[in-house]
Amino acid sequence: MSVIVDRRNLDFILFECLDIERLLRHSRYASYDGAALQAILDVAQELAEKQFLTIAAEVDANEPRFVGGKVVMPVGTGEALEAYAEAGFFALPFDEDIGGLQAPWVVHTAVGGLFTCANTAVTNYAFLTIAAANLLRTFGSDQLKQQFLPAMLAGRWFGTMCLSEPQAGSSLADIATTASPGDDGVYRIRGSKMWISGGDQNISENIVHMLLAKIPGGPGGHEGHIVVPGPQVALSAGRFGRPA
Repeated sequence: MSVIVDRRNLDFILFECLDIERLLRHSRYASYDGAALQAILDVAQELAEKQFLTIAAEVDANEPRFVGGKVVMPVGTGEALEAYAEAGFFALPFDEDIGGLQAPWVVHTAVGGLFTCANTAVTNYAFLTIAAANLLRTFGSDQLKQQFLPAMLAGRWFGTMCLSEPQAGSSLADIATTASPGDDGVYRIRGSKMWISGGDQNISENIVHMLLAKIPGGPGGHEGHIVVPGPQVALSAGRFGRPA
């Protein structure tokens, strides 16, 4: 018996109460049938139980460490996320034309629930990446999408959200970090950020930071903000430098 899910209840909610197979009538989901959706859930449950749940106590007891100026993570964290990537779960809800698997969002949500129940700490690396990729997919330029999305949906580059600041906490209307556009089309960032989950690690090939900043001369409050993506923004004494 599973300790992370009552699979009968999950299947009942998805296939009987919500009747998710009705979604498969739409051309968007023509690649799927009921058996395929069940197979996705089967793979997710097996992976969550065998590779995420089994290291939950280990990663709770052994937090990331700085060794020689670099972050060292528990080995199992990287192995679990690599398996997650190989199974295609980073790409699950995204459009096929950008490298996604184009599965129904409700299936993606159910899969996420399985991994969250097994190991929230490790799953958060994946969720942050998916959220950052979704933000970029929705608002990014074609150039930025082509540059970042393939590696993020493949699980080779991870994502973060750089929002809060020491003087502002969670009041994002009070952030002071600025993004000044240069003649070359690149924004120059000045400011400090904190609470950056997954902000540094030795798991992925690269880290894409979605950074919330204010455009000089913009309105106050929540307006006048811009999110600037950048690969592996260097952190020095808590202050953002140029992208590496």
